[in-house]
Amino acid sequence: MQNGVSYINHFHLAGIVPVAGPRLDFQMDWSDCLMPIAPDYTAIENAVTECLWAGCETIWIVCNDDVSPLIRYRIGDYGMDPVYFNRMNKYNFETKRRIPIFYIPIGTRDRGRRDCLAWSVVHGAARCFSVCARLSKFIAPRKYYVSFPHGIYEPSCVRPHRTSISSVRPFMLTHDGQSVRNGAPLGFTFDADDWKVFRDVIKLRREDLIKKELLEIKNVATTFTLDMVFNNLCTESMEEAEVPWFHSIQSWDEYCTFLGSENRKNICHPGKHVLKYREYNPIGYEPDD
Repeated sequence: MQNGVSYINHFHLAGIVPVAGPRLDFQMDWSDCLMPIAPDYTAIENAVTECLWAGCETIWIVCNDDVSPLIRYRIGDYGMDPVYFNRMNKYNFETKRRIPIFYIPIGTRDRGRRDCLAWSVVHGAARCFSVCARLSKFIAPRKYYVSFPHGIYEPSCVRPHRTSISSVRPFMLTHDGQSVRNGAPLGFTFDADDWKVFRDVIKLRREDLIKKELLEIKNVATTFTLDMVFNNLCTESMEEAEVPWFHSIQSWDEYCTFLGSENRKNICHPGKHVLKYREYNPIGYEPDD
């Protein structure tokens, strides 16, 4: 309280999980993000778990309506912050944090035109800000943390960096010189200024392809790789964290390489107390349990 005015200092870190984009070569009936990486554990659940460990206060999964029902059946409406389960508190049940999970489809006019993973990140951040800012300016997100389903590493590795991730400084995961800036699906943060740059890069590149008469490509967005967009990420005062091991599973061969590695033994479900199918109780109904 200062001069009779109360100031609210709240840093909203929103997690973005991009799913909508060109199909990979798995050729399965379900979404590529639902490929299993451990018993009863899928790639999309690993990405959501990473957002939970990173300290995200909301998680926004960008997926179209044709795949969202099955994804929602695996994940539910919210997850639990795993940090609070490790604290020695007599009344631990009172300090548990629910992290709401939302599902956002790509706009109809963008499908087949800009629906790539990079655009899923840009679109998800825009919808997240639009919804939250309309509720209150105090809960509008100030930073976004991106977790890719097809980048596999131990999700709890971001736990020591929660304070840095929820700050104004940019943050990025790396492995042997790889990062999202050169196309590797590793986690990173960005803010509103970065968002404007990403949006303009996608817009200008698409217009450039049209001018070069490449309209024979059914979906020009398939030519938008992660490095083309996120290479423009601001690196000033950026904090980088090296992950012990990393596997990309953006193709069948890479998926087989991960399953044949010893690192697969380090991946497991975080536990039903952290992530399982849960629904918010509808208004006017009491929970069964």
